[in-house]
Amino acid sequence: PPETRAPARTHSGPAPVTDVAKLCVCDLLVAQCDVNCCCDPDCSAADFSLFTTCSVPIVTGDSRLCSQKAAIYSLDVEANPPERIFKLIDQVNPSLFCIHATNYKEALSFRSPQMPTSENFDQLLKEFEGVTFSAEPDSWNMNTDAQSPSDANETYRYEYGVPIQTVDAFLRLPSPVVSSWCSDANPAGFLVNQATKCTRSVSVETCGNIQAVSMLFYINSSILAVPKSSQMVNITVQSVVVQSLNGMWTLLNSSDVLRLPMILDELCINIVLGVSYHITYTDAGEIIEAAASFVLGAINKEALSIQQSFEISFTQVNTKPVPLSGNPGYVVGLPVRAGFRPQGYPFPVEILFNTNKYGQLTVLQSTSNQDCLAAQGARTPVLFGYNMVSGCKLRITAAMKCQPLTQTLLDLLKGQTFPEYVASFGNSRAQDVLDWVPITHFQTSEQRIYNTFQSSCQIPISLEIEVKWTKYGSLVNPQARIVNVTATITTTTLKQLPSGRERTIPITSSVVFTDISSPAEPGYKAWPTINVKLPFDFFFPFV
Repeated sequence: PPETRAPARTHSGPAPVTDVAKLCVCDLLVAQCDVNCCCDPDCSAADFSLFTTCSVPIVTGDSRLCSQKAAIYSLDVEANPPERIFKLIDQVNPSLFCIHATNYKEALSFRSPQMPTSENFDQLLKEFEGVTFSAEPDSWNMNTDAQSPSDANETYRYEYGVPIQTVDAFLRLPSPVVSSWCSDANPAGFLVNQATKCTRSVSVETCGNIQAVSMLFYINSSILAVPKSSQMVNITVQSVVVQSLNGMWTLLNSSDVLRLPMILDELCINIVLGVSYHITYTDAGEIIEAAASFVLGAINKEALSIQQSFEISFTQVNTKPVPLSGNPGYVVGLPVRAGFRPQGYPFPVEILFNTNKYGQLTVLQSTSNQDCLAAQGARTPVLFGYNMVSGCKLRITAAMKCQPLTQTLLDLLKGQTFPEYVASFGNSRAQDVLDWVPITHFQTSEQRIYNTFQSSCQIPISLEIEVKWTKYGSLVNPQARIVNVTATITTTTLKQLPSGRERTIPITSSVVFTDISSPAEPGYKAWPTINVKLPFDFFFPFV
């Protein structure tokens, strides 16, 4: 009988995790259309007709995959009105080294890894000491249909920028849109710190009927702990401040009382002038606490409008809140963050923030009398992008000793605790050690500092800090990243002064920011390089 063979089994890879049709890197504004962003879901056909080009013509997932979907965007300028054209194609990676599928499930989420300590090191070593950490996933089924992309994209955690959902809609953060008037259609994005001010029309006669001036409008809807869940987090009132007509603030002892707008003696009191939300979340993207602080005020019959201010901030649970200087890149005018690397590596493996109030890089602060001895301890933070010069004058007498004078000047220039590291991004976390740039120290003179003041003495007179930064990421929205920091101490030789003589020398500090970004060449595409050793018989039988 003729030989029969079993039908060959097909081994299909998993469905793509990233739906490129829903991925849009130029969508920066929440619930608003971004100009020339052809993949922005908030843009309508009328918006597309006004576009001049597509700022992002092609959207793909991981470029290292062997095969993936690619979303192509273009404009049909010959149509009347112009229309956006969208195509979804299959793109094949021609590289010999490509990834067939991402089979490490944990790499698809942004859960913070467990940091090694002296207590859990042995347990982590047993877990990760092998060659591989996980086998082929169960989702690679034989002779079964691939998982639908909609199911693969289902998420049960908040991600950056996703609107915070409530029971009825989303958490509102009113803001001005076209004019200065308030719009309540602006959703608060997860991990997006915002501060807005807008104007709202109100009068004494109608203040009780306007929802947006009542405390209840901002706390009556519970927040969903994670998207599309039944677990809810109530918004608690953290504090209530009452502002009088002359601008004086009074903090109420009890914040449990709900104060609603009411008319009293031709005044409308308890109207909301400001709301500040504070959200506490876990590293798994779950909201566990929500608090609101209010500023209430009053208006008289002459008032036709009020100015309201709104703010929202986020803090991860079990972490010390530290003000950010950008997210992720530095923002011009915000302090440069700095810290120390503790002794005893590898435990603990994190950066300790500087001992000043907010963990910032600081320099000598100039004073009105220009006296260096009176300026000891006065420091000012280094602001990103701002070149700075400060200084003072030091009066030296013949009675001063060399070594104490040298130490006094070093403490004056560098402060009591000069940091060792600077954060490369405005939102670098303490546990991400690789996100911190070490400060390189230089000294212009190699002469030793004399222990006595017999003939001459080498003293520091200036500190020069140079911060080199570059534009990082997409050309559409580049982020400022610090890549190098140097601190140079300049010394001078001070000879012995005759008895009764004095000398005044200037002491200066300076900070210079240098942009070392290389300009992008039009039409140039850099090919990725792979540092890998090929097997010895890779080209067999060829030499």
